[in-house]
Amino acid sequence: MTQHILYVIIAFALSTVCGFVFIPMIINFCKQKGLYDMPDGRKVHKRAVPRLGGISFLPSMLLASVIVVSIYNRGLFSGQQIELSPWSLGFFLSLLIIYGTGLVDDLVGLGAKTKFLAQIVAATILPLLGLYINDFYGFLGIHSIPYSIGAPLTVFIIVYLCNAINLIDGIDGLSAGLTFIALSGFLFCFMREGLFVYSILIAGLMGVLVPFLHFNLFGKTGDDRQIFMGDSGSLTLGFILGFLFVKIMMNNTNLTRFSPDSMMLAYSLLIVPVFDVVRVSLVRIHHHTPIFSADKNHIHHKLMRAGLTQHQALVCILLLSLCFIGVNMLLWKCAGMIVLIVTDVALWGAFHLIVDWRIVKCGREVYLANQEAL
Repeated sequence: MTQHILYVIIAFALSTVCGFVFIPMIINFCKQKGLYDMPDGRKVHKRAVPRLGGISFLPSMLLASVIVVSIYNRGLFSGQQIELSPWSLGFFLSLLIIYGTGLVDDLVGLGAKTKFLAQIVAATILPLLGLYINDFYGFLGIHSIPYSIGAPLTVFIIVYLCNAINLIDGIDGLSAGLTFIALSGFLFCFMREGLFVYSILIAGLMGVLVPFLHFNLFGKTGDDRQIFMGDSGSLTLGFILGFLFVKIMMNNTNLTRFSPDSMMLAYSLLIVPVFDVVRVSLVRIHHHTPIFSADKNHIHHKLMRAGLTQHQALVCILLLSLCFIGVNMLLWKCAGMIVLIVTDVALWGAFHLIVDWRIVKCGREVYLANQEAL
């Protein structure tokens, strides 16, 4: 295990270096070609910002992973060999489809239906190769799940997470920050289960998020040093999180033992983006607006209407995500998944009630200030 941790650290460090090399090059390319994310009434930023930061994610992750796996297979620190499974090859093929779709959308634009179809095709490759959710482990009284149900469920989950991460990418650092937290939890799960190759990939992706967050959060807009991830980044992150969720949930005793703790943690890591999409969709249905229409009703929008700055809203949401993880880890020792989910929904609802109260209060304060000015 100590040797494996060393390789994981090397993958993380190599990917971080790659990110700091690639992202400034991407920023310069965007400036030369005029590839900017332009502000509009729905977006938070006020100035044009380069939008191709997500291009760096896949090359950095793969380059770091290939180097580390090559070192491992040459036996410099170990005499063992790593072999890629059909699942791994299927994952890379699917990931290339998602990455390519996001890249084309960032460069020339794609329709929502085209992107949605590409996500379904990419997600379908995995169950076709035998990777799908096949067990609920007693949740709702369900254990083994037939392929006819597990395969479409797997496609739905992966496509859902692709869009959840994409939709919550509304303020600086949010998608990347939530993904970094989720990847940290998945890294713990996969290391504990002895799934070393996936641990290297996760560390590689985490590494490139560090330089991206540096430029995204602290790059100066006026000097064109700030950058957004774009769809090539958010779709890639969402797909990888969906894949990791399915992989850790699948019951395959031939490869690894299943840990109920991993199921709980995998669910907890994704609560904020998943719950946010559910809430926004229910609000749109309630108001009889198209479910796929764009609005400013996501959690970060509400926090900013409540008086928080972008960075304050970011910190608040990241702390909320950590809070859910911590609460679930504490409750897991004395309660089952149903109790956890009910508790999480109650906490999510209470949080939004507080935010709504604060929004109303801010509105009254602005109204009174305007009255005094008159």
